[in-house]
Amino acid sequence: MKEFQEKKVAIVTGGGSGIGFAIAEKFVENKITTIIIGRNDDKLKKAKTQLGNLCKTISFDLNNLAGIPDLIKKILENYSKIDILANNAGINQKKDFTDVTDEEFHKIILTNVEAIFSLSREVSKSMIKNKSGSIINISSMASQYGLPKVIAYSASKGAIESMTRAMAAELSPKGIRVNCIAPGFIATEMSAKALNNDKDRKSRVLARTPMGKLGSPSDIGDAALFLASSSSSFITGIVMPVDGGNSIGF
Repeated sequence: MKEFQEKKVAIVTGGGSGIGFAIAEKFVENKITTIIIGRNDDKLKKAKTQLGNLCKTISFDLNNLAGIPDLIKKILENYSKIDILANNAGINQKKDFTDVTDEEFHKIILTNVEAIFSLSREVSKSMIKNKSGSIINISSMASQYGLPKVIAYSASKGAIESMTRAMAAELSPKGIRVNCIAPGFIATEMSAKALNNDKDRKSRVLARTPMGKLGSPSDIGDAALFLASSSSSFITGIVMPVDGGNSIGF
């Protein structure tokens, strides 16, 4: 996209692998300086090797909420602006509802909701000064309908969608668009482990997905690039399913 020749700067959390890497890859392909943030140094280094010089890495635990303001301050000192924020980092847990402890529930809320709130708050301060920006959150089909054994994850993704709408209503008049992508079943290393070990679940997933296949991480990357670009300049506050029709399937 020609618009990205004007040196945009993006942050992608959890950009070292899976969907986050696919988003970072699309950004880099379109000449966007892309800062990937994660906790695993090895994954970050491997991603940078694959993505090249436009990819920058920062090792940081987003659960350290108190450190987020300083993190964004340092990024702005080095890059002068942040045009795009893709809040992709998140964790999951599969466990019977009655066995989930308060600590386990809060850990997922901390990573999947509180960290996104804190990071978005700090980045939006800079975007407001520039009267421009795009924030992209990543939700899940778990927020669309009930899935067993993922109570904390489902709660966190529902919160992200509500937060997306509230942020959009408040920030869009200031030039900042806020949108959300709700991926369906995407063929990542994590999903492969889950589905390949449960043939019945995999067949049910495919039967319920009208397009009859799993999505690719690049499908989410394409959606994120669209929401980051001027092609979506009149779109804000939406939750975009990228799921092969799973959310409307039967």
